Amino acid sequence: MTDRRPLLRAIFDAAVAAAHPDRILAAHLPPAPSGRIICLAAGKGAAAMAAAAERHYLDTLNLEPSQLIGIATTRHGHRVPTRVIEVIEAGHPMPDAAGVRGAETSLALAATATQDDLLLVLLSGGGSANWIAPTEGVTLAQKQQATRALLRSGAPIGEVNTVRKHLSRIKGGRLARAGEHAGQIVTLAISDVPRDEPSAIASGPTVPDPTTLADACALVARYGLELDPAVLAALNDERNESVKAGDGAFAHARFEIIARPRQSLDAAIEIARGAGYEIADLGADLEGEARDVAAAHAQLAREARAHGRRLAILSGGELTVTVRGQGRGGPNQEYALVLAQQLSDLPGIAALAADTDGADGGAGNADDPAGALIDAATFTQIAALQLDPAPYLADNDATGFFAKTGDLLITGPTLTNVNDIRVILV
Repeated sequence: MTDRRPLLRAIFDAAVAAAHPDRILAAHLPPAPSGRIICLAAGKGAAAMAAAAERHYLDTLNLEPSQLIGIATTRHGHRVPTRVIEVIEAGHPMPDAAGVRGAETSLALAATATQDDLLLVLLSGGGSANWIAPTEGVTLAQKQQATRALLRSGAPIGEVNTVRKHLSRIKGGRLARAGEHAGQIVTLAISDVPRDEPSAIASGPTVPDPTTLADACALVARYGLELDPAVLAALNDERNESVKAGDGAFAHARFEIIARPRQSLDAAIEIARGAGYEIADLGADLEGEARDVAAAHAQLAREARAHGRRLAILSGGELTVTVRGQGRGGPNQEYALVLAQQLSDLPGIAALAADTDGADGGAGNADDPAGALIDAATFTQIAALQLDPAPYLADNDATGFFAKTGDLLITGPTLTNVNDIRVILV
């Protein structure tokens, strides 16, 4: 049987390339102002975006280095060389003290902006964790505990960010308020959220926030989150309401999305179609429990196989895992594990599920798996090792399972993030 793994990897790589800062950022950068460019970046692509901005302003436009200042706060292991913009590596998904320093420094720099200056904000997925500025009365440890509870709850990312925005001094429009004296605030964002909602990307530090403290409290109740009393008090303090539309902070603010999950999914589809596959495009905004979505997709694969179709089933979006076990993994690996469980008797199947940032769940390390692949070799290994996927699923230990079969996808940091890419080749 033909090895489909190179094709699966080519499909994934095309999706990543379509959203890489080196390829997409320069065309969207605004003209230089008469004063300074204050560049503040956050997220997994922050350092790469900052480096691309440096090349544009310092090399292409020959700006004096003294006119460009800033700080990029990115995930540990996602640093790239920069010349004048400082890079801080911070925690993700669990925020840490380095993220506090990055956020505090960013707020302080924004506050120095004058009418002659451009406040350039570069956002990518992961910015919510990287920029951590707990509101008054909440400690970093308490914010970490709240983050942990949210991530284990199975709540979609938009709901997670609704709570985080109301515990922060930088999220929910507050960075724009800090820099409201700038002549212009321009935010360029790589979207990692379903439906590309601006207020959800990095928790919307420079845009009006449509969510409220009441919304955050309702989510805490819905998911039965056990939070520190100081956190609950903050969520009931009207001073922590996020910045709303019509606020003067947004008078000179512009927001633009420069890469979307849809564009990356389209790039992936182009590769699959070029390889001779009929396409089942399930959309770029899928949400839901990873194992439930995987079961539905496995059924689509069975039906395609039964009808003799040469089909590529592709989807994007961001799935979730309600964590009940003690294992390791992320939604893409759990999705792949369900496929391995349900399709092991079906010949002619190969699949990949991975996060375009290069890390699916994990412990926040640069060498965490991006996801996993399955094909006939996987099923052979499962049989040879007498592996049963069920207990691994019960323990949320997809990483442990695929480490044994040798099917983890390790890419390292990709320096962008437009959610997940999943493909099943039938």
